[in-house]
Amino acid sequence: MSKKLSDNLNYLSRLTPKRAWNAFRIYSSFQASRLTKRAAHTGMPISISFEPTTSCNLRCPECPSGLRSFTRPTGMLKKELFESTIDQLADTLTYLTFYFQGEPYLHTQFLEMVSYASQKNIYTATSTNAHYLKDDIAKATVESGLDRLIISIDGTSQDTYQSYRVGGSLDKVIDGTSTILKWKRKLKSKTPHVIFQFLVVKPNEHQIPEVYALATKLGVDEVKLKTAQIYDYHNGSDLIPTIEKYSRYKKGMNGIYEIKSGLLNHCWKMWHSCVVTWDGKIVPCCFDKDAHFVLGDLNKNTFEEIWQGEQYNQFRASLLRSRNEIEICKNCSEGLKVWA
Repeated sequence: MSKKLSDNLNYLSRLTPKRAWNAFRIYSSFQASRLTKRAAHTGMPISISFEPTTSCNLRCPECPSGLRSFTRPTGMLKKELFESTIDQLADTLTYLTFYFQGEPYLHTQFLEMVSYASQKNIYTATSTNAHYLKDDIAKATVESGLDRLIISIDGTSQDTYQSYRVGGSLDKVIDGTSTILKWKRKLKSKTPHVIFQFLVVKPNEHQIPEVYALATKLGVDEVKLKTAQIYDYHNGSDLIPTIEKYSRYKKGMNGIYEIKSGLLNHCWKMWHSCVVTWDGKIVPCCFDKDAHFVLGDLNKNTFEEIWQGEQYNQFRASLLRSRNEIEICKNCSEGLKVWA
């Protein structure tokens, strides 16, 4: 059995009759909304993302954490808020991502929260720059029950890697990866499914074959290529790849860059998932990095009150009218990821 298939089966094993029925209700209401252009919505989210922290050790040029450019408050997720929310969602939630902005391993209770969700039989995933995967943390990661570990590795040489992961060390990434894989073997664990995620930009696009070779050498389970979001893309950028299929943008006849796909007036994410910031604010998706579109506050309302509330449904309705009306949707790559 392939490692990717094993990971997929692991996810599917989390489905219960109640979770499957909820997923059917969500999908049906989404399709009905597309057809009628009215924001019908039933069910609870299939997946959510929790932000453990906004803090990060690196200074990546297209990341608010790296640029230290947030206008919203920064801080650490309270474990009590996390557990309260998971208790509300556990019957219907199947997928939980511990990531939005920041480096999750900077949160001292991160792996405790992973364990809490794992005990509820929820599939858990996170994304890390792998600089903190020392021996004890790597062992604890495997023991936590984490199902998927995405490791950002945007270069196979230090010069290329640090051109985007500013302040980072490729050696630490490789050492951290090796340590995780060592503890998987020692503990005879099938999880976490370890993925090398390669953000394809112009400085590293020539190293795509090399990241596959490195993954094979280390024993990494999977490689995923990801297209890069560029904030100020209209006049081009040194980060936009020259290999067309790895770019979200194309140059128009007038010399101005635009998103390749155009903007469809619907979005599956608005029906099945959302993001919870470290301080309990619910925002539509991972493109709202500075939380400009806060749809509710878990410190004031239950998750269901927010998810089924008037403000959320008005946001969904605005998508069905015109996605161009919403600022965070104008540079959205929904459906444009390049999976290897």
